[in-house]
Amino acid sequence: MRSLDIARDSCERLHPGMIKSFLEVPLMEREAKGSSVVEVFRRHGGPGLLVPAAYGGLGASALDAVRVTRAIGAHSPSLAAASAMHNFTAALLFALAERVVPPGPEQARILARIAPEGMLLASGWAEGRTQQDILDPVMTAEPTERGFLVNGSKKPCSLARSMDLLTASTILPDDDGGTSLVLLLIPADSPGISVHPFWDSPVLAAAQSDEVRLENVHVPERLVVRGTADDPDRLDDIQSGTFVWFELLVTCAYVGAASALTEMVLQRGRGSTTDRAALAVLTESAVLLTEGTARAVDAGLAGEDAVAAALTTRFAVQRALAGIADQAAELLGGIAFIREPEIAYLCSALQPLAFHPPGRTSSSRHLIDYYNGGALRI
Repeated sequence: MRSLDIARDSCERLHPGMIKSFLEVPLMEREAKGSSVVEVFRRHGGPGLLVPAAYGGLGASALDAVRVTRAIGAHSPSLAAASAMHNFTAALLFALAERVVPPGPEQARILARIAPEGMLLASGWAEGRTQQDILDPVMTAEPTERGFLVNGSKKPCSLARSMDLLTASTILPDDDGGTSLVLLLIPADSPGISVHPFWDSPVLAAAQSDEVRLENVHVPERLVVRGTADDPDRLDDIQSGTFVWFELLVTCAYVGAASALTEMVLQRGRGSTTDRAALAVLTESAVLLTEGTARAVDAGLAGEDAVAAALTTRFAVQRALAGIADQAAELLGGIAFIREPEIAYLCSALQPLAFHPPGRTSSSRHLIDYYNGGALRI
């Protein structure tokens, strides 16, 4: 499949040998709980994709990032979903470092370790809560003399069992008596952090999406990222901006799985020429939507226009995935479906895009307001 080969070439250029390592293990083993795909990702420089070159990373463009994520999704939907969370979080951290306030010494040391050491970042935000905003805080923090005691639970939390750093947002009092949003950088080995089984489905099991609990976890002030005194809302603005990364990357993870199904149909020559072309057109439309939005972001699209474009792309692709799964399964045929569990698995792996926040229902009114010329509120 031409466009998928282009995505694989991008992945090979940025992460040499990663796809070859995937192919050494059958798909059903790659996707099972306890799979090694996360370590394959780490070993081939995956954590550095969106880390700026100044910090030892690859500084990939949005177009390269969506292509790499799609290529990964075609070989491991679990890892593609998990890597989307890592890369979205990395984009946020480095946007903060470059645009809000220079990081403190310890924050800078953490940022400088991510790409060279292959540190994996987990997000303690609202992933998995369909009708909520992914940027909503799910942690509470109580001030102490030496920083803050943080409590809360994130379930599911991708990369729960391999994370090196957990990021979380919370609301804290500020100097003028009000409150403001802050970002917490929490080492995964901090006392009080524990991981518990949560994900029972075999679909996307290798994403390590279990529950992470925080019980009186101490976070020193030096690991708290705040807005500046003259622009306290800047942190909120940066979060909204990097929300585009989340929507684009997580969408591409599922486009990758859909591409694997479509490629299977095309390679086997199943169905009529018209039927194969219809399936390919539907899949390529999803590819063009994601890549087109990525190109626009690379060209400078920002703010609510970028968020609206990302959400429009995500919901259009979400609708297309159901058709791709149905058409591909029908064309591949009942005997293949019975004898090849990979087909049923890939069809099932397309469904979870609908579960990522924000939900289509909760977003509809806000998108209509934007389409009618109003402001967009996530």
